[in-house]
Amino acid sequence: MEKSRPKSPGSEEARPPKVPKALPVLQPAELDTGVSSCIETNYCIPSYLSEAMQMMQMMRSHRMLTDVVLEVGQELIHSHKVVLAAASPYFKAMFTGGLREADMERVKLQGVCPTAMAALVRFMYTGTINVSELTVCQLLPAATMFQINYVIDACCSFLERQLDPSNAIGIASFAQQHSCDDLFWKSQHFIERYFTQVCQEEEFLQLSPAQLVNLIKRDGLNVQEEMQVYEAVMKWVRYDEETRSPKMENILSSVRCQFLTPTFLKQQMNNCDVLRRLPACREYLAKIFKDLTLHKAPCERERKPNTPRLIYIAGGYLRHSLDKMEAYNVDNQTWRELAKLPVPRSGLSGAFLKGVFYAVGGRNNSPGSHQDSDRVDKYCPGQNQWQQCAPLSVPRNRVGVAVMDCMVYAVGGSAGCDYHNSVERYDPEEDKWSQVAPMHQPRLGVGVAVVNRLLYAIGGYDGKDRLNTAEVYHPENNAWHMIAPMRTRRSGAGVVALGNKIYVVGGYDGNNQLETVECYDTETNTWEQVASMSEPRSALSVTTLDGKLYAMGGYGGQGQSFLSIVEVYYPELDQWQRGTELTCGRSGHASAVSYHQCLVHRDQQSTK
Repeated sequence: MEKSRPKSPGSEEARPPKVPKALPVLQPAELDTGVSSCIETNYCIPSYLSEAMQMMQMMRSHRMLTDVVLEVGQELIHSHKVVLAAASPYFKAMFTGGLREADMERVKLQGVCPTAMAALVRFMYTGTINVSELTVCQLLPAATMFQINYVIDACCSFLERQLDPSNAIGIASFAQQHSCDDLFWKSQHFIERYFTQVCQEEEFLQLSPAQLVNLIKRDGLNVQEEMQVYEAVMKWVRYDEETRSPKMENILSSVRCQFLTPTFLKQQMNNCDVLRRLPACREYLAKIFKDLTLHKAPCERERKPNTPRLIYIAGGYLRHSLDKMEAYNVDNQTWRELAKLPVPRSGLSGAFLKGVFYAVGGRNNSPGSHQDSDRVDKYCPGQNQWQQCAPLSVPRNRVGVAVMDCMVYAVGGSAGCDYHNSVERYDPEEDKWSQVAPMHQPRLGVGVAVVNRLLYAIGGYDGKDRLNTAEVYHPENNAWHMIAPMRTRRSGAGVVALGNKIYVVGGYDGNNQLETVECYDTETNTWEQVASMSEPRSALSVTTLDGKLYAMGGYGGQGQSFLSIVEVYYPELDQWQRGTELTCGRSGHASAVSYHQCLVHRDQQSTK
């Protein structure tokens, strides 16, 4: 058989291929410029790198061209120095930094699990790592030691998905130990958000005194009342009372005891077996008790749970009484519709107590129904459900409601033509209303607020006149006392406390709806005028959040002018600004603020 011969440079077969017609052909004049006419195309083969690394892994498994053996305990791991150095700054420094290991064929590694080291080397060649509950505790320290960030991130991501009240403290400690700052922050955030569940677990009881103090000092603890923090501390002490009770005085000072009720403090001082053996702690609580009964301003601030902040609005009037219940998320500025009120109502009032929203009194002014209500319903955010509570002693339309000493106070209102000066309070533990001392005047459309355990009733309508008078209730002697009157007569105003001041917003003076705002200083018993709203209105609701006032809805007094506008007041600037509007205009609605409770933490996990 004749062998094929190589083509000569001058033969036809050896000539370059013709340029496709689609490409421009250079003219002779262009060739004279000396610019190359070579056509060039870059090709990228996506699978090349992975196939090359697969080949490297195959060669490693067959010990082909391997130039180092890692000795880890009894394990010998054959590898290529260049791959180790490319994947790990630790090994790069070892093999290129002039260290003696650079020329060694066998390197002994200390302080690392053999199984974890084998998995890390496999990752360096394959880019895959298997993280499980059994391996993560060895993998993360090893990856941290060898500075393999991809594996560190994979371990942190795995642990974040495993966060649970039973292990969050341990994961936070593990993350801090290995300088995983992001995982540590997320674990701490989880502990704060689910504190009431975390403190029921064994990990909480194993905290050191310093760790416990660090935890309970945090502003972001998601608790419905300070009593939950106090009871968690007592549970921790009782777990090892002999060792821990001597440290109780320091720990107790980290609980915000000024937000406990006098009744609770008195019960603890009289009945708690732990405190009975700790006279210094009893003396500390006795001082707090005295300050509370003297109505001194707390020197500590209330906690601000690190959960979404929500403004709830219930009921109201727009052509008829409404059964709407909505929540406004201040963080993302959106409204969300919730379970409807069991009975449509306007002229009701509302308050949050221990994570539950109470809708009190009002009037069902709907087609076929015109009835003042003694009804009380509570809304549980975790279940998005309403439940009926014990009714008021009398129907109370346009009632004022506030919370003091873990009880709901219902002030004034009316039943038909009967205008109330009576006041009653609700104990949620007993589901029972009881009477307290009546006010000096009947008040319909009254505004109420609580400052330093004193209940203020401001303005209103007594059946004849709109009132500029105001009075304050002292729970210790069950009596009302008159305070300085407002500058303007008002009923249906929005009234809210912020710090030691009470703001009275808008209202009706008997002739016109008002846009003016007055501020009462509880320490000096004086009133001052502050910036007015842009819109006059009455039967609005006002609440506070993040140091600002939110004035929502109301009646504008022009025909059937039911407003959806929201204005936000900044006290430090003495200015009002427009906020996100209500979903519809309304007046005579109830509002209150709460922090989302995050009752079922796995709901959050499923959204990640």
